[in-house]
Amino acid sequence: MRLVEENAGSAEIPLAPGPLPWITTRPDSPYFFTDAGESWTPIGQNDAITWPELAGLFRRRDLPAVERHLRMLKANGITCLRLMLEYCQGENRYLERPAGTFAPNMVRLWDDLFALLEKVGLHVLLTPYDTFFTWIRWRHHPYNRANGGPCQSRGHLLTCSGTRAAIKARLAFASDRWGGSPALFAWDLWNEMHPAHGGDDPAAFAPFIDDVGPWLKAREIARHGRAHLQTVSIFGPELIKHPSLAAPIFRHPALDFANTHLYESGTIDDPRDTIAPAVAAGRLMRSAIQDARDLRPVFDSEHGPIHRFKDKKQNLPEAFDDQYFRHIQWAHLASGGAGGGMRWPNRHPHVLTPGMRRAQLALAGFLPLIDWRNFRRRNINEELEVSHPGVTAFGCADDRQALIWLVRHDMLGSDGMVAVDAPAISTLLRIPAMPNGLYSVTFYDTVRGVRLMVGSARSSGERLDIPEISVRSDVAVAVRRSS
Repeated sequence: MRLVEENAGSAEIPLAPGPLPWITTRPDSPYFFTDAGESWTPIGQNDAITWPELAGLFRRRDLPAVERHLRMLKANGITCLRLMLEYCQGENRYLERPAGTFAPNMVRLWDDLFALLEKVGLHVLLTPYDTFFTWIRWRHHPYNRANGGPCQSRGHLLTCSGTRAAIKARLAFASDRWGGSPALFAWDLWNEMHPAHGGDDPAAFAPFIDDVGPWLKAREIARHGRAHLQTVSIFGPELIKHPSLAAPIFRHPALDFANTHLYESGTIDDPRDTIAPAVAAGRLMRSAIQDARDLRPVFDSEHGPIHRFKDKKQNLPEAFDDQYFRHIQWAHLASGGAGGGMRWPNRHPHVLTPGMRRAQLALAGFLPLIDWRNFRRRNINEELEVSHPGVTAFGCADDRQALIWLVRHDMLGSDGMVAVDAPAISTLLRIPAMPNGLYSVTFYDTVRGVRLMVGSARSSGERLDIPEISVRSDVAVAVRRSS
């Protein structure tokens, strides 16, 4: 398995084999599917129209470079990007200016990007506002009443009636123009919904979703014959301050899947080693899945070393960052998340490293080992047992399949990384509540992206024991009941 570099020839990088499918969900499954019934997994990261790899879209400065970038992503297992319709860190990428007037250069930018996404075969999770920089740079934003906009205060973005009308007008414009495209995976109706956007009142969340979500869905059905999926994202630490927010974010009946941003303080946002962030990701995903309660998909659409990068102005060393990324990715998937989570780069330059691309490609190579269409997973991180004290286990399972990731925590070096060339140890893995029967067991190298070996194990009815698993640094395990 290899990383396909950006300058690779087009013959090595296949385009979409046919019409790009729409993405949907099923009420009895925590994963995604195409409209043809095939499983689909969001593998990707956050990008922005001002960052280096998409900057060529603006004023059509270098569309071929953007296409090469998208082809590289496709060839390395990426299926989805997360983007904001405007990214207002500066003054020249507002979608509307003044409010209600859509900037021709920005509309053409999105026309071009949707055409390229369809051509290459990628999807986009789209959110209408860059709420972080809207908040930070409110005095400049076109929605500010001081600039002729509808909103007197950034603290009333969710509740101001004039702003609600402007939000619907933006979504109506975007959906009418681009909502017919299958490249649109889903709408993130509001990026990192926060009580501060609604007068510091957590109760502002549900009425916004009640109003905007069904309205947009009805509009899309009327104009396109079907509607794209919907979610709302949240800055994960807010759930600690306001536990009541779990209900609208993870269980709102109008939303199709649950979405969180894993920015735990001191572990994920400023890592000292590559194990603690993975443990945090596993714990937070378990909590998110439990908060969802039903079988809707749950995944992280933002994570990364934001405090280290934004506040301390430091890049993580690349080798460390690659392992930190890979560990979080596998902890997320094995804990029951759909895909491996979506990194916010938090690097300078603001792009993922080649090592992270290799990790995404390795994850894509693992996916065929699980029958996602028939996997009704439950998180079993805390129920798994391993015999070796130096191994941490993450996992999810139902009565026919299990997905496990084992990682060594006893081989952390002074650099905070797990040694990948350490002598292998052997451990027993015990998976609870697997019915009587014979199971195939496939071991997968998450670094090289290759299958290591296939074996079998028989359940006693109370548990499935898999003895003598060899673990050097980490290993993924796919378990499927034999026919």
